[in-house]
Amino acid sequence: MSDVTIEITDNGPYKVSGPIELFAPDGSPVEVAEDRNVFLCRCGGSSNKPFCDGTHSRIGFQGAMAAVAEADAEG
Repeated sequence: MSDVTIEITDNGPYKVSGPIELFAPDGSPVEVAEDRNVFLCRCGGSSNKPFCDGTHSRIGFQGAMAAVAEADAEG
């Protein structure tokens, strides 16, 4: 069995590779294709949560490290 890896993309979603099981808040399973990478929303703006729909690029989402660096540069 392959290992699951989670990659934090630059100012974008989490990229999940490998076999995963995903469940909704009510405990029901969320269908995930076994042979594809899954991109999970990190910005909170996706209309297709928990999956990324590209909203991060339209709203100018910055990951925590980039946002802190920018705030430090401004301060």
